[in-house]
Amino acid sequence: MKPSPPSPFGRRAGDEDKQQMQKTKRARTLRKNQTPQEIILWSRLRNRGIRRCKFRRQYPIGNYFVDFVCLERKLIIELDGSQHKKERQREYDESRTMFLSNQGYRVVRFWDNEVNSNLNGVIMKIESVLDGFC
Repeated sequence: MKPSPPSPFGRRAGDEDKQQMQKTKRARTLRKNQTPQEIILWSRLRNRGIRRCKFRRQYPIGNYFVDFVCLERKLIIELDGSQHKKERQREYDESRTMFLSNQGYRVVRFWDNEVNSNLNGVIMKIESVLDGFC
């Protein structure tokens, strides 16, 4: 079998397919290994559970995987655990948020303990942000 010819952009045809397959595989792995807080919030977001908006979970955008995204409203919801308090992780999160914002997304972050102790408040905040898009 003959290899596919290089594309005009320096990649062989099919490299993008391989990259997409790798992203899909990684997303599946992330969905199978959700945190308890992601499971709880997903139970409220799924099936258009908030403002009839369709959310996806562990969705790739650029080189990043976001916890939850509503593509039609360009809203990303991120849940952060204690590891996000560390300086290095905080800097990574800031650059990630900047990239996502530059792509036109609004990023809303919640701490895991907010989902544990104040789920209704988290839902109300998401609804408030979504209402601001209308």
